[in-house]
Amino acid sequence: MEKQELLDSRYLRMAYTWSENSYCTRRQVGALLVKDKMIISDGFNGTPSGFTNICEDENDVTLPYVLHAEANAITKVARSNNSSEGSTLYVTASPCMECAKLIIQAGIKRVVFSELYRIHDGIDLLKKAGVECVHMEINK
Repeated sequence: MEKQELLDSRYLRMAYTWSENSYCTRRQVGALLVKDKMIISDGFNGTPSGFTNICEDENDVTLPYVLHAEANAITKVARSNNSSEGSTLYVTASPCMECAKLIIQAGIKRVVFSELYRIHDGIDLLKKAGVECVHMEINK
């Protein structure tokens, strides 16, 4: 296994560990933003700051204000002194269309993900924008 592939695998496993912080019951997703081999941000799916940590309604439908892991990682880095320009996003599930738009605008150049979401439009948009997308299945 080449060095980059080994690093990708390690960071992706760390994203899975980070996903355990999510209170969502339907699916827990974790994300790490890495630049120059340093983690500059992290995120997991969940409610906005100050909201109760309940992600689904009584019918097990995700509440509309729940943030995706990628959005949490990107907005967190936006509030710091770091820049996501040229970074790599490691996320346990492939990004949706809304997160793909944020990834492009944040200047993220690579996305490494494990689980392929049933809708591929986010990945299609990232590729169209020249963002390198790496699908890597790993043993958690």
